[in-house]
Formats: sequence, C-alpha cells, structure tokens
Amino acid sequence: MTRQVLGAVFENFFFELGQVFELGWQAFKSIFKKPFEKANFLQQLEEVGVNSLLVVSLTAAFGGLVFGLQTYLAFHRYIGPGSESQGGPIIAVGLCRELVPILVGLMVAGRVGSAMAAEIGTMKITEQIDALFSLGAHPVRYLVVPRVLASLIMVPILTLYGDVIAIFGGFAYNVLLMKVNKTLYVQNTLKYFEIWDVSVGLIKALIFGLVIAVVGCWQGMTAEGGAEGVGRATTKSVVVASIAILILNFFLSKVLPSTLR
Repeated sequence: MTRQVLGAVFENFFFELGQVFELGWQAFKSIFKKPFEKANFLQQLEEVGVNSLLVVSLTAAFGGLVFGLQTYLAFHRYIGPGSESQGGPIIAVGLCRELVPILVGLMVAGRVGSAMAAEIGTMKITEQIDALFSLGAHPVRYLVVPRVLASLIMVPILTLYGDVIAIFGGFAYNVLLMKVNKTLYVQNTLKYFEIWDVSVGLIKALIFGLVIAVVGCWQGMTAEGGAEGVGRATTKSVVVASIAILILNFFLSKVLPSTLR
C-alpha cells in the first residue's frame, strides 16, 4: 500500500512538473509571435511592479534592520567592542546575494502569484478562456506571456530597489542607532562589496520571477471545481512558488561563483 501511495505521489509530481515546463515552453515560443498584447503587458507591469513597492519597501527595510542588528550583536559579542564597523560588507553581501532576493520573491509570490492564479482560474471556471479560443485569441499569448514578461522585468527591479532600502536599513541601525564609526563602516563596505554581489541577487530574482509567473498561470489554467477549486489553485500557487524559490536559491548559491576576481 505504501509503495502504491509513493508511486502515485511521484507520478503526480512529475506529471505536474511536466505541465509547468510545457506551459513555460509555450509562453517562451509565444513571446516571438504577433500580435503582442501591449495593453495587457503594461497593466501587468503596474500590477507586479508598482503595486508591490509598498510591501517590498517594508520587507526590505525591516529585513535590513534585523540583519544589521544580528551582525552588530555577533561582532560585539564574539570579536569585541569596536569591531562592529567590520560588519558593513557582511551586511551588504548577505542582503544582496541572499536575503533580499528571497524576501522579494516570497512577497511577490504571495501578492502577485496568487492574484494570477485567482484571476486566470476564475476565467477558466467561468469559461472565459474557451471564449478566447472562439474569438481567435490564444490564451497563452493573451494571458500568460504578458505576466511572464512583466515578472521577468519587475522582480529584478524590485530586488534592486530592495537592496538599496535594506542596505540603508543595516547602515541606519549600526551607524545611526548604535553609533558605529561611520567612516570605517563605509570604507569596509566599499572595500569588500562587489557589483557581482548585486548581480547574483538579480540573476536569482530573474529566475524567481519566471517561477512565480509560470506557476501562478499554470495553477489558474488548470483550476477546476468552482470557487473552491479557484481557492485551492490560489493557495497551491503560493506554496509551490515559495518552496521552489527556497530550493532554487540553494542551488543557485552553490553554482554561482562567490566572486569574479
């Protein structure tokens, strides 16, 4: 019985994984086909990017503050008073390479990925997607491509914006609140912090944006069972995208080099 259950679980996992890759491939091919849904694309840019600024700002600010707090405590406790100014590059590198891309990805998955699944799922349940077929519009080109492109563009931009907010948060806690030597803090940060550290976070954000959009659209396109089915699809899109982000982050951190020097 256990083998049958495990077999069914793995079979369902690989079946759904195949659906995700198939939808992603269809979206990639449809990017280069006309007509391009410009109005829908601009609307998604606003939805993914502009409307996420507040939640990203709050998340990055307090993420930077708490990361700065823990770094300050670690240097103060284990190395000694006066060494806290050495924490600047650790804060900047840790935020840009790891914390900010993950936080932005999770926030966008919860706010935007769920909305994509709910919106497209509602269209699927109410047979609006079938109506698109009858009107000669391809659902993937009309619904999926604008969302994927918007996520590919806006998630890295939000991550870069979050980097600035978070680094300032770490600086504010150490220099403004705890009175760490400002000159040494800034000098150490500029000495050891590289553009590549920011680039690593942006590469991760690009992949996270793709995952969020494809998973959200996939759940919406496969939703069934009325309002309850849409609710399940919305929840599953957030869970799957969030877990995928955390798993991919580990492998990307392993693969991407620590420095280009």
